[in-house]
Amino acid sequence: MLTERSARVVAAVKLHRHVGRRRAGRFLAEGPNLVEAAAAVGLVREVFVTEPAAQRHAALVDALDCPVHPVTERAAKALSDTVTPVGLVAACDLPGTRLEDVLAGRPRLVAVAVGISEPGNAGTLIRIADAMGAGGVLLVGHSVDPYNGKCLRASAGSIFACPVVVVPDGHAAISALRGAGLQVLATAPDGDTRLDEADRLLGAPTAWLFGPESHGLPAEFAAAADRRLRIPMAGGAESLNVAAAAAICLYQSARALDLL
Repeated sequence: MLTERSARVVAAVKLHRHVGRRRAGRFLAEGPNLVEAAAAVGLVREVFVTEPAAQRHAALVDALDCPVHPVTERAAKALSDTVTPVGLVAACDLPGTRLEDVLAGRPRLVAVAVGISEPGNAGTLIRIADAMGAGGVLLVGHSVDPYNGKCLRASAGSIFACPVVVVPDGHAAISALRGAGLQVLATAPDGDTRLDEADRLLGAPTAWLFGPESHGLPAEFAAAADRRLRIPMAGGAESLNVAAAAAICLYQSARALDLL
């Protein structure tokens, strides 16, 4: 049984940090839902499991086609980044999906997260994009690492179903999206068109730009959009959480594109 001092466990613990993930080309997926979702797309390379977790999730563990290492509770705690460790953690390969791969699929709907640093918001946006049938999610600029544990959990496994690509150069991403035939839209309080009156506009393949909740979409990206739309609001709220805004916009687009 491996302990927290075992070489394999020590190496896996380093994957909690972005630099460790980048160097190893791997990330950690914790819990039965994420492990099963990662295994379904062939990303799982080894699994660490406590005896109670192995009994609790016996069907999943038995079906895994990779090395399964029994670990102590202390090792499981070291491998976990949650308050209450589940006792089941997989070391997985980082997907090699590139922007060109996403665009080669001729997507009709793409979500572009610009400078979103809060992992919970990023993960929720990925989950929403997957639910609305988007062909991909781009994280541009100084956005969070999507394989951070909190982002993975917030995505509820959708990160393995909807292609997610990190693109440092946001303007290059916008050019590539336009080159693939997508219009680029953004929301703004002063947008010249109401979202609920834009069905005809939304019927064309679309890439939506979403910015961080704290500052909104950076001005240069808002200016780079083909059109800026406003979400009508009846109450006194000044703005919406980025995930809430994304849900509204992506739903309207998915409906207009007959993706639902």
